[in-house]
Amino acid sequence: MQAAGRVPAHAMASVTPAYDELARSFTRQHHLDHLQALAYWDQAAMMPAGGAEARAGALAEVAALVHQARTAPGLARALAQAQDEPLDDFQRANLREMAREWQAAAALPEHLVQRSQLATARCGQAWRQQRPANDWAGFLRNFRAVVATAREEAQLLSQRSGLRPYDALMDRFEPGMTCARLDPLFADLRSWLPGLVQQVQARQSGQTVLQPQGPFPVEAQRQLCLQVMQWLQFDFNRGRLDVSTHPFAGGVPEDVRLTTRYETGEFITSLLGAIHETGHGRYEQGRPQAWLGQPVSLARSMGIHESQSLSFEMQLGRHPGFIAHLVPMIRQAFGDQPAFEPDNLLRLVTRVQPGLIRVDADELTYAAHVMLRYDIERPLIEGEIAPEDIPALWDTGMAALLGQDTRGNFRDGPMQDVHWPEAMFGYFPCYTLGAVYAAQWFAAMRRSLPGLDASIHAGDLTPVFGWLDRHIWQQASRWTTDELATRASGEVLNPMHYRAHLEARYLGTPVMA
Repeated sequence: MQAAGRVPAHAMASVTPAYDELARSFTRQHHLDHLQALAYWDQAAMMPAGGAEARAGALAEVAALVHQARTAPGLARALAQAQDEPLDDFQRANLREMAREWQAAAALPEHLVQRSQLATARCGQAWRQQRPANDWAGFLRNFRAVVATAREEAQLLSQRSGLRPYDALMDRFEPGMTCARLDPLFADLRSWLPGLVQQVQARQSGQTVLQPQGPFPVEAQRQLCLQVMQWLQFDFNRGRLDVSTHPFAGGVPEDVRLTTRYETGEFITSLLGAIHETGHGRYEQGRPQAWLGQPVSLARSMGIHESQSLSFEMQLGRHPGFIAHLVPMIRQAFGDQPAFEPDNLLRLVTRVQPGLIRVDADELTYAAHVMLRYDIERPLIEGEIAPEDIPALWDTGMAALLGQDTRGNFRDGPMQDVHWPEAMFGYFPCYTLGAVYAAQWFAAMRRSLPGLDASIHAGDLTPVFGWLDRHIWQQASRWTTDELATRASGEVLNPMHYRAHLEARYLGTPVMA
């Protein structure tokens, strides 16, 4: 990608003074974001519990500084003036993204930003102890404040944007996505996915699947994850892997922080978690270097971001060719056993079995977990239900969507994810959007790269990474989401590819051309 229109490094007369002022301001904001991101990572991965209150105060202070930078009085004037300056197309895209960020920040008063940060920092840190203890009552005491501030933010963003409150929160993660677009997509999934799950379970009922026999030492798991991440071309000179209660990707492109979690009784969760987060990490490391610090360099959306992690975890991670090349690494880490035969490992990671935990869900039932969260958080944000109502709604939804009994099990129920304690309302739909996009990307890859599957079977993942780099990573936020999808695959989001992928993988239906 060309770095057209960069702010000159030396003083000279400029024909775009307002734009240049904005670019300098957003570079400063990027530096603050860098420090904030590392403080978040440290809080989740390294900070002792006794530092929670001090860290909450520090994060609230940094949030206030970032908010001040994004709502500085001169920015509105500069945004207006820059519209009339002779900008190239790339600068125009950057200006569009600058305006989006300013509008969202300007809708919220500083005191609310600080209150929200304090509420989420306290709730998120306490959740790390309350979840293992199944302490819903203790969690609720902090969570009420999180919901209250999120509702305030939703109302103010709604007033500024004209969107409904939940859409206004979702727009922060997935620009342009609304309930009006999402509801038909989820309705379509509900119409065929349960039947497909039943078909696949019937098909798999006669299969014998050997479970790997542990224990699997944590250090051996860590080394395996690192080896696989190197194969996936993660740049460890600009990133690292650590441990957290809930796996995540954080940091900045220059310093990407990934985490996974380990259990000595099994290793599949840590490995697939590391593969998933590596997809996020490669996207961050692949963003255009010349434009780092500017909004146009940011990932297009979290749905697109999840499409990268799910391209790695689901499309690649469960591909027979990928599994075959994993086997020698697994044997090196843990020794040999019958369960490590390639066919058995493939059956293991494609086994369809509804369960309680979203991050451990199989590829078919994963979307049901996402729809459950959406069914609860939309009315929660819009005031139709209260935080106290969540467990009963969760129990009903899990029984209906996945046939699971979660009564009294808060740890593996509504407390299982960090998203709600951290007020990430509107994020969950991005997971299913990401799965749909990932299938669409691989359909487009197979059209343009007929030898793609043969390359994966040979252990050569370069064609996959090259396509993603050209069409997704280097494009960053140059285009709107719909235009990015059209340029990459020839069409906007199309769930047909997702269904075709699942039917091909799990029923043996031929992949459409």
